Amino acid sequence: MEKEIIIASGNKGKIKEAQEILKGYKIIPIKELGVDIDVEEDKETFEENAVKKASVISKELNGKMCISDDSGIEIEYLDGFPGVFTKRWHAGTDRERNLEIIKKLNGVEKSKRKIIFTTAIALAEGDNVYTGVASIDGYVAENVRGDNGFGFDEIFELENGKTLAELTEEEKNEISARKKALEIIKSKLK
Repeated sequence: MEKEIIIASGNKGKIKEAQEILKGYKIIPIKELGVDIDVEEDKETFEENAVKKASVISKELNGKMCISDDSGIEIEYLDGFPGVFTKRWHAGTDRERNLEIIKKLNGVEKSKRKIIFTTAIALAEGDNVYTGVASIDGYVAENVRGDNGFGFDEIFELENGKTLAELTEEEKNEISARKKALEIIKSKLK
């Protein structure tokens, strides 16, 4: 019988990626359990937020394995902004947030528009916690481009000049920080 891992996400892409990488485990979205546990992400790093969320939920579910993540972008020119506030610094849609970031960097040359996307994933089983952290680097594009993505994909430009939203699903999976972080978790589960 497969061991179960509760995933603290309703995001279909995240769930699918976890199912593909953590083969041999049954990945169950927390909503399927009819449980609604809201954990405030108030820590200073992506990893600390992921650990807090996974730990709280695992304990609430009597020590069941729980996986959660926190991720975001850090822009060098803006001293690491928005960091752990990536989803919360600006009310509105992903597009509106992205346009505000472009505005903040208006007139800044490409070499100073460096951006890092980091994903931290934590897996908690009672008091045992494993983490995996991975990132990818790029530049903030001067305008939104591409329609194969979500979040900041349309403004995250790679060295090859394409934004993440201009990549195919396969190309994106090759460089995925989430995939790399999940692979780290998988290696710790063995």
